[in-house]
Amino acid sequence: MTVLAFVIGVLVVVVGLAVSIALHEIGHLAPAKLFRVRVGQYMVGFGPTLWSRRIGETEYGIKALPLGGFISMSGMYPRARDDGRAGGGLFATLVQDARDANAETLEGVDDSRTFYRLPVWKRIVVMLGGPFMNLLLAIVLFAVLYSGLGMPQHTTTVASVSECVLPADAAATECGPGDPPSPASAAGLQPGDELVSLAGRPVSTFAEASAIIREHPGQRIPVVVERDGSERTLQLTPVLAQNEYVDAAGRTVVDEVGFAGLSPAAERVAQPLWAGPQAAFENVGLVTGIVAQLPARLWDTAVDLFTGQERDPDGPLSVIGVGRLAGEVAATEAPIVDRVAVMIGLLGAVNIALFVFNLIPLLPLDGGHVAIALWDGIRRAWAKLFRRPPPAPTDATRLVPVTLLVVALLIGMAALLFAADIFNPIRLVGG
Repeated sequence: MTVLAFVIGVLVVVVGLAVSIALHEIGHLAPAKLFRVRVGQYMVGFGPTLWSRRIGETEYGIKALPLGGFISMSGMYPRARDDGRAGGGLFATLVQDARDANAETLEGVDDSRTFYRLPVWKRIVVMLGGPFMNLLLAIVLFAVLYSGLGMPQHTTTVASVSECVLPADAAATECGPGDPPSPASAAGLQPGDELVSLAGRPVSTFAEASAIIREHPGQRIPVVVERDGSERTLQLTPVLAQNEYVDAAGRTVVDEVGFAGLSPAAERVAQPLWAGPQAAFENVGLVTGIVAQLPARLWDTAVDLFTGQERDPDGPLSVIGVGRLAGEVAATEAPIVDRVAVMIGLLGAVNIALFVFNLIPLLPLDGGHVAIALWDGIRRAWAKLFRRPPPAPTDATRLVPVTLLVVALLIGMAALLFAADIFNPIRLVGG
């Protein structure tokens, strides 16, 4: 494994993640500015500030840990109704601290420029802007992957020819002295041959050629190939053997069928423009399923970590896990276009995860702020229906204890995934 290539792969993911976070926060910043909300800070990362610059009323900056970001809007919560403390006890102190921090963003700011004063639909637009920016970026990345680089597809060109026929349940992977030659080898097929027709039927895909071979066990059939610019006719007799293949309905089938012992070459074929967006939305469904089963998935990850079992390759990953996979892919000897394709796919998947995860209706996630805005909308609609005065905006600072509990759970989840990705990582390729 090339160390330099591994490091480059990790750096690509780190930079890609930082760009994804930056665009996520721009998704919040742009509509907030459009709706004239005062934004005091736009920051990518957490921890100590590495660089910042004030432009107008907003400070733009980069912090040391590229694990998130934020914008600071004036009046995320309504002004406190009184100047007194919010009762006694730890939770009351936490609520009051949140109110004090919120009050600092309101100093010298006209109430018309606060977030909580926005109409419900504008608050929702501001909060959904971040996740939808990640969705848009994922769509662009998958479009580049599918329609720009193209997806690997089997061609009618022969990539390799098996020397012999090995039983499907055999432990050996190499031919021995007594193993019979494969039908393809006996027929004289060679790597690089272009299949033109089998059994008198023209073929345009390797799937068509495979289907003809499966249909003719024990029967001698003519195979026309193009080699060195000219066509040649060879005689192929498939043997009856247990083989695994994909049928016309897309199902994987294991059955005794005709077998020749040749494999196809693959090339990248550009897909239609809608293929990338379609793949992005399919990934949204897959990630939503993972998030819906997150407690069970995390439990399985913990069990695998402490028992040393192999992890589910479709399970949750941390930033460390994604970076490690990217490094392994970058260090392989695969063609550069294939390695770039995997990197783009990983970054697309990361953005899908950011989109789905931020829609969870719990504070401090964007979905939590959307839920509060919707609740305000329901309360206002109810008051209007019964001709009552519009209610005051919901004081979400009262939910700070619950928010801290969610934060603690998120930190615990991150710690578990960090440990799993360090000590029991998922691997895409052999290391």
